[in-house]
Amino acid sequence: METYQNILIETRDDITTVFLNRPEVHNAMNKEMIAELTAFFQNIKNGNQATRLIVLRGKGKSFCAGADLNYMKEIASFGFDKNYQDGIKLFTLFEAIYCCAVPTLALVHGSAFGGANGLLAACDVVIATENTRFAFSEVKLGIAPATIAPFVIKRIGEFGAKELMLTGKRFNGHEAAQWNLVNYVVKEDKLEEKAGEIIHEFLWAAPQAVKAAKNLISKVISTSQLEETRDFTARLIASLRASEEGQEGMAAFLQKRKAKWVNE
Repeated sequence: METYQNILIETRDDITTVFLNRPEVHNAMNKEMIAELTAFFQNIKNGNQATRLIVLRGKGKSFCAGADLNYMKEIASFGFDKNYQDGIKLFTLFEAIYCCAVPTLALVHGSAFGGANGLLAACDVVIATENTRFAFSEVKLGIAPATIAPFVIKRIGEFGAKELMLTGKRFNGHEAAQWNLVNYVVKEDKLEEKAGEIIHEFLWAAPQAVKAAKNLISKVISTSQLEETRDFTARLIASLRASEEGQEGMAAFLQKRKAKWVNE
């Protein structure tokens, strides 16, 4: 099995658990983690690993705090072309999870900010603790949640997306369940118990029938929409990151100050 530096893979009883493994930074995503996650899920798609269920979760205090600070500093200096390529890589990660041939279960705790919501939204079933903090905080950085949008909007719909993505407000697990961003919300000490219940149900189902049913659903709703939106979302995030607002928003965040458009 391939060795990874930013994720940890554990396989037991036909279940593969993928841990985001940068607990010292609340599993914030850097380009290496993005590449490793993409490689793992593409290997599953290519049939290079036998498993019946993939569980995605985070080590330490959080599921994922969004983008890593050093990664943000790097992309803030990118021009349009490099930002476009970075957008393609992000979209490819979420698409690889969404199109995974076997069922995916996300267990979410601590925080799920920005791109973290793309990870969980691309999964088939999501369980979150009630105290998890969520936010689509991109607009407060002068950009937009572009590459995660196709996957999140599939989950929460147009008008849920408008409220959460246009305000960038924070919300908890119960609110996430009301928006259908997560399937189940539980107390923190009940996360493993609920996960066990869902895993039990998956393992009672016939493996090939489950794969066929997942493929059936994908065919019915047509994954061609993802292909059409890949270029649009990558171009959008590239242009916004390079814009005056995008540069100011990321600079304000990194410098821990209010952005120029905040009047308070």
